[in-house]
Amino acid sequence: MDLAEVKRIGALARLDLGEEETAAMSDQLTRILDYVAQLEALDTTGVEPTTHPVTLGEAFRDDAVRPSLPTEAALANAPATDGASFIVPRIL
Repeated sequence: MDLAEVKRIGALARLDLGEEETAAMSDQLTRILDYVAQLEALDTTGVEPTTHPVTLGEAFRDDAVRPSLPTEAALANAPATDGASFIVPRIL
């Protein structure tokens, strides 16, 4: 990709590229476009489009009734309690 094209793309993206940045971007964009050309050369006939390479299962577990955390354990590390709940500063 030539420097003029990189400057035009930079202007479209509202980037103020210096001479060194323009040269570096030219090299990087050329390598990216070469890689994309390699990908386009691959034969993908018969390959179904996917949104994820691995089939994902259900991310949630089934709901099940089970015992909850005992009050004493829940309040064990609280800075202040009244024995049944947390004590927090008033805000109003």
